[in-house]
Amino acid sequence: MVSQHGILLAVAIISDHFGPLVSKVCRCLLRHGALPLQEIVRRLELSPGQVKNSLLVLIQHNCVQAFNAPRGNGDKTVTHYLAIFDNIVHRQRFSKFLSIIRADIPESEALLEGLLQNGSITPAREEIRMNFNKLVFAHYVERCPKPEPFFDPLVDEQSTSSRKRAPKTVEIALSIDKKVVNTAALSDAERFSEIPYIMEDASNANDSPRSSISGAKRKHNALEGDAELDSTIAENEVLWRANFEKFTFCLKKKFCADRKKPKLKVGTHPIWEAFFEASLMERDNNSVTSPINGIMERLGQKEGGTSMTLDHITRVLEELNCSPSSEDPDSFILDLSRIVEASRNEEIESLVRKKYGQEAFTIFRLLVRERGPVETDKIIDTTILDKQIVHGTLYKLWKDDYIDTERILSGTGTGNTQYFVWRVKNTFREQFIDNLCHAALNLRQMGSKDDTKLRNRKNILILALTRHDDSLMLFQDF
Repeated sequence: MVSQHGILLAVAIISDHFGPLVSKVCRCLLRHGALPLQEIVRRLELSPGQVKNSLLVLIQHNCVQAFNAPRGNGDKTVTHYLAIFDNIVHRQRFSKFLSIIRADIPESEALLEGLLQNGSITPAREEIRMNFNKLVFAHYVERCPKPEPFFDPLVDEQSTSSRKRAPKTVEIALSIDKKVVNTAALSDAERFSEIPYIMEDASNANDSPRSSISGAKRKHNALEGDAELDSTIAENEVLWRANFEKFTFCLKKKFCADRKKPKLKVGTHPIWEAFFEASLMERDNNSVTSPINGIMERLGQKEGGTSMTLDHITRVLEELNCSPSSEDPDSFILDLSRIVEASRNEEIESLVRKKYGQEAFTIFRLLVRERGPVETDKIIDTTILDKQIVHGTLYKLWKDDYIDTERILSGTGTGNTQYFVWRVKNTFREQFIDNLCHAALNLRQMGSKDDTKLRNRKNILILALTRHDDSLMLFQDF
């Protein structure tokens, strides 16, 4: 579920990029979930043509996923449209994505920039095939998902209920939004299938005055005779888009590498940097794997790296929580999720310290680390703080929804006694993310004001928004 300020942030991004009409349709989908065309028209009181064109823009730029669902109890289906919040927010990170390509595949930067501007494209010239395939091979670019897959929420709900009744089943609950996206996704073999050397329409494309990258929008002709916005793609037309998952992982790696640098011992920085530089194509988004030969090769290019022995490098890697890979003994693997989790706790603890003081920071950190209910007396004994200060601080944190409390009755002795236990609230991170979205929204609004003083500070606001977005990605994407 997207938070209130998260919706406002996403709508502001769409409004800046595509105008108020498209943002109105986007806001409707974010607030009410997946809806059919006629229901969007009814809620917004817009003409069907206006809604269709707005949906076309959002689908073209990967902000909306269409899917077919059963209509009533019959065999007929109706097309629903689902706003993809994560993809919308990623639009404010295009400069970060381009910086990744600039460092990795600089000759393909212009191609990616055109792809990000157009949303979905088909390469129209044979001469760009090599640079485009470099993006595909590195998984920076992928084929677009199925345009209108079939998804039945009722059948999915029944299968989920049956799995819940099965014993010893541990499964992460996915939202309907995630399930629709997963249903539309292609297999990895299809997603990253390279463009062939000879394209059927290459000769025609070379003679055309159009750009080397042509925006291949879902067919407008189909809209004229279809009451429900047919966005299917012609069989001989392959659409490509940026792989946000890959870019997010690259930013996650960079964040984790930079986050730990200030805490490293003297002399370990080159090994830490070489480990990330030598990383291979990852199988998941939570770990980094690097071969020892690649690490030593990268170290040889750094000052003092040639003098380091294999035993020294191995020992330092283990001290940095890099363990030998179970699949390849000559490779080391690092779990990024541990760094991410520690960083999230540090961010929230830092906010608590600034807002409530050192005593609140000490108490909150204790509750986070305990991961369960803690008695008031234990908090006092562990933190060595005054009893009145602990009581007052706990009340402030409870009042602002950072922690929760429960009264426990004890029947020992001649009469009943009671005591209180405290735990970190399950929703405190969602509240923190909503606050981050609110701050990002304020920064965007300040940067868009036509004010002379603010105009002179626009670069400062852009830098502040970029840094603030790092925190937002830490909680929402990493």
